[in-house]
Amino acid sequence: MDICVIGLGKLGSPLAAVLASKGHNVIGVDLNAYFVDHINAGKAPVVEPQLQELIDVSRDRLKATRLYEEAIPQTDISFVIVPTPSDETGVFTNRFVLDAVRAIGTALKTTDRYHVVNITSTVMPGSTEGEIKEALEASSGRKVGENLGLTYNPEFIALGSVVRNMLYPDMILLGESDARAGDVLEAVYRSSTNNEPPIQRMNLVNAEVTKISVNTYVTTKISFANMLAEICEGLPGADVAVVTQALGKDTRIGGKYLQGALGFGGPCFPRDNVAFGKLAEKVGARADIALAGEAINKHQIDRITRIVRRNLDASREVAVLGMAYKPDTPVVEESQGVMIARDLASTGVSVAVFDPLAMEGARWALKDKVRYGQTLADTVANASTIVIATPSKEYAEGAALMCRPGVTIIDCWRVLADAGEATLVHVGRG
Repeated sequence: MDICVIGLGKLGSPLAAVLASKGHNVIGVDLNAYFVDHINAGKAPVVEPQLQELIDVSRDRLKATRLYEEAIPQTDISFVIVPTPSDETGVFTNRFVLDAVRAIGTALKTTDRYHVVNITSTVMPGSTEGEIKEALEASSGRKVGENLGLTYNPEFIALGSVVRNMLYPDMILLGESDARAGDVLEAVYRSSTNNEPPIQRMNLVNAEVTKISVNTYVTTKISFANMLAEICEGLPGADVAVVTQALGKDTRIGGKYLQGALGFGGPCFPRDNVAFGKLAEKVGARADIALAGEAINKHQIDRITRIVRRNLDASREVAVLGMAYKPDTPVVEESQGVMIARDLASTGVSVAVFDPLAMEGARWALKDKVRYGQTLADTVANASTIVIATPSKEYAEGAALMCRPGVTIIDCWRVLADAGEATLVHVGRG
């Protein structure tokens, strides 16, 4: 199939590469020349595991342009995967989606070819059937359902595992304007996934509600596990890992995301929780569970820094390992590690930080408040307290650098099973 991917950033580039690797002819569109030039040069424009390998095997089927009119008329479907930033109230805004949709519509005026516009960006419920459809019809001069299809199909992925998540999805969420549009999109996924995921087809608004509900439910599980962790920390002999392992065996609960550690971060989970609450407020419903989950998540920084301060040697540094919000990504949005470092430094604690991928983002977030380690060894050299804030394999591999007499290691993710001569503190254990 001939496919256009609009937006070649953290998610768009992997999506384009995955589709091209499965034999589709893919044209990426982005207004940023950096992304376009990298794709055309066969280089990954963002850091993501497996992305470069897929680009390497797809060179003949993957290209990019800054011009919609070069891509839209020769393709069957376009995936719109541009930012939908939150406004000051926490509601997702559609201005970039609307800009893209209007450009698609204008380009469609030059052809009679049937085309499906697939909104992959996360939007507020009511958006696709509302202002997005209106903008598409007005700019194209077509009516959705005739020679134009409209679908809503957000991805369920995590940075650092985007390619794998796209190749092996748990399910495909497909909101459709009509059956023909849904059939085209389903055909794309049947040909581009390595497993056989269930495809949930529904109307547009149900798909929008499902997307925001999934993330809110997952964050509820994370916050519940962290609530249990703090309770266990106050009970001698209690261990949250033992408790959550047992809970996860109950099929009504399940073990995924049920780990007492640190709070959730990143570009999706925190803002989706807020947006879910705003959606409930708009329709006159209550979202107390989502709001409580957000409050518990914010509390985790205080919880961990209290543990750090109990193990503090004021004459030496605290090393915080893990500036990204999770391993295998440079993204620091809502990073727990960044917030822990900032909180400690704000009270006069000497802090050194390190991350194998996210040091540039850390410098942007923390400015001159901390010392930036050049290597793991340099970061922990003068530390009496070490906080492992992400479960990166580098920290397990560098255990010998940390496990020294007089050092306390606060391991938020149980990366280390043993700390040798150091004192090991597993959070969530009384």
